[in-house]
Amino acid sequence: MLGTIVNSLVVILGSLIGVFLKKGINEKYQNTLIDSISLAVVIIGIMGSIKSENLVLVIVSLAIGSLIGEKVDIEGKLNRLGKKAEERFGKGDSDFSKAFVNATLVFCVGAMAIVGSLEAGLTGNHQTLLAKSSLDGIFSTIFASALGIGTAFSALPILIYQGSITLLASYLKDIMSPEIINEMSAVGGILIIAIGLNLLKVKKIKVGNMLPAIFIPLIYFLITNFAGIAI
Repeated sequence: MLGTIVNSLVVILGSLIGVFLKKGINEKYQNTLIDSISLAVVIIGIMGSIKSENLVLVIVSLAIGSLIGEKVDIEGKLNRLGKKAEERFGKGDSDFSKAFVNATLVFCVGAMAIVGSLEAGLTGNHQTLLAKSSLDGIFSTIFASALGIGTAFSALPILIYQGSITLLASYLKDIMSPEIINEMSAVGGILIIAIGLNLLKVKKIKVGNMLPAIFIPLIYFLITNFAGIAI
């Protein structure tokens, strides 16, 4: 859990620095910062998504995962959680919920969040999560400088999400394989691209409702390995 705890604390620190800087940044520069970070998010997503060696599995995972997420309404729950936090901590900040939801998705969906958490649980190696912390510190500073303090509250979902994956991996270390991690990361990469498109206002995509797609490859490999078949 060390890597995840450090990651959460760095996001809070970066956000506080960003909020402080925001006071001295003109609005047009804030918009330019958002556009630049959005493009970077898209590139990061592309780099992660092209790792797939089973495109059909990725497509099916996105379809099934999106249906599950739509049924559960993960996006709606995230937005409602953001609104509640906004009412309590961000009165007068119209971007609070937007900052919370987008930052949460960017920090939690990426390949480094998945791979790093799995590595921590499987081998006790926190290096990937510590490297991710450095990047998230930069991202959180930029996000907060443009959208405000809502970014800092994404630290809690990071703690819960990455911590849960780390604990799960520690229990499943005997069955996790590079193939599983690779396909989960590829699906996560595609979701990162969608987040970037949302930030660029190209199209509103309910990325939150697609989150279950990341875990469909794991279920696929568990089923096929148990049955001794290859689909």
